Amino acid sequence: MDLRFSIVVRYIGFVQLVLAAFMLLSAGIAYANNIDTSYSPLLLSSLLTLVLGCFPMIFVPSTDRISQKEGYCIVVGAWVVSSIVGMFPYLMWGGEFSVINAWFESVSGFTTTGASILNDIEALPRGLLFWRMSTCFIGGVGVIMFALVILPSIGKSKMMLSNVELSSLAKDNFNYRTQTVVRIILTIFLVLTALATIALKLSGMCWFDAVCHAMAATATCGFGTKNTSIAYFNSPLIEWILMATMVISGIHYGLIYATCTGKHNNIFRSEVTKFYFGIIASAAALIGVSLWLADIYPNLFTSLHHALFHTVSIITTTGFATADCNEWTSFAILILIFCSIVCACAGSTSGGLKIDRLLLAVKMMRNRLRRQQHPAAIFRTKIDGIPQDRDMLNTVMVYIVAFMMLILIGTFLNTLFGADLMTGFSAAVACASNVGPGFGDIGTMDNYSAMPVITKANLTFLMLFGRLEIFGLIQLFFIRWWR
Repeated sequence: MDLRFSIVVRYIGFVQLVLAAFMLLSAGIAYANNIDTSYSPLLLSSLLTLVLGCFPMIFVPSTDRISQKEGYCIVVGAWVVSSIVGMFPYLMWGGEFSVINAWFESVSGFTTTGASILNDIEALPRGLLFWRMSTCFIGGVGVIMFALVILPSIGKSKMMLSNVELSSLAKDNFNYRTQTVVRIILTIFLVLTALATIALKLSGMCWFDAVCHAMAATATCGFGTKNTSIAYFNSPLIEWILMATMVISGIHYGLIYATCTGKHNNIFRSEVTKFYFGIIASAAALIGVSLWLADIYPNLFTSLHHALFHTVSIITTTGFATADCNEWTSFAILILIFCSIVCACAGSTSGGLKIDRLLLAVKMMRNRLRRQQHPAAIFRTKIDGIPQDRDMLNTVMVYIVAFMMLILIGTFLNTLFGADLMTGFSAAVACASNVGPGFGDIGTMDNYSAMPVITKANLTFLMLFGRLEIFGLIQLFFIRWWR
């Protein structure tokens, strides 16, 4: 089947209707806040996005069947177009938002990276702050998955779009019909956000801050409402609530659903989640002891608390901060960089390489050693007792190599345009893994505003490559050669 560009544009238009609704909601918040300065930009942006979304629906007839080629174009196109449309409120409002800064902030939100160019977040009016949080909220589930909830009945096309949006690893533990999978993901996402909002409000936050930080924590995006992130609140209770939310958000949503419904394949039986919890505990313990021995904090408990918060924040790709990690030991920074690369589980809202791939790689290396010791023996790589097929294992190894190459290329370009090695490398890791903060000039209490324009552009492409798991974006450039 030939690529029908008009059909691709029609479905991308559906996604823009979701964005228009969130812009209108943000404008409503601006109106309720004494019609702050973001009201007009948000209202105009909403109307413009609504027109852009409706226009192809008027002139392009509907269809109940799309090809895989069209599915890829719709998914990738939706992410790129959404990032462009997301710039509208920023550009109309002005302030620190030049074209490149608005593009950077928009891509960072939709990919749930959480990196920012803003020097003064608290200068933003509430309406614009809420739009900023909305981009990461939409991106957490995925712009296509969000749109699938409101799409009309489109037969097998809905299955095609969800299959393209979800990675092959994420599809494990989702043994349901497409519409059921979409509802499971969105229900868990919304319930977790609501519970986190209530808990944060009871812990002392105002309703607005509670909603915004719950949205960010569930989407594993480090956007916040304060310049000093979570350190502003100086509340251990708030930090524990956010840690719990981030940890849960980093688990495969299918396993969360299975656990809540009493099924056998739940969180407590999964090898992947056990590995995930083990890395969090080990990394936090090592970092905490390192900080305590270096006398950075007065006692072991405080050291372990900060270590655990930042380990959870980084490994789930959220990027919240309670301290300046640039002041920590080199040993602690190295462990956090490792967490920035590996990250949480497939099927969650986090980015990065994924714990699943690391576990499979470790098992494959172990089997390789065993095979050398026993050449005649046959060893199968298993997860939860289920043998993994060779094609899937090859895909995992190819992805790991591609991901490392992406970080290497990003580091090369960052340093080429003036960044020091630590800043350049950690920025490449933070953006490719959708983590947000890095080290050096882009530490947990810093931002990306001082980066050159060309470096900011490079980093936004790293964010998109990371969020679309590299090959999703690469495929678009070779769409003409598909058969």
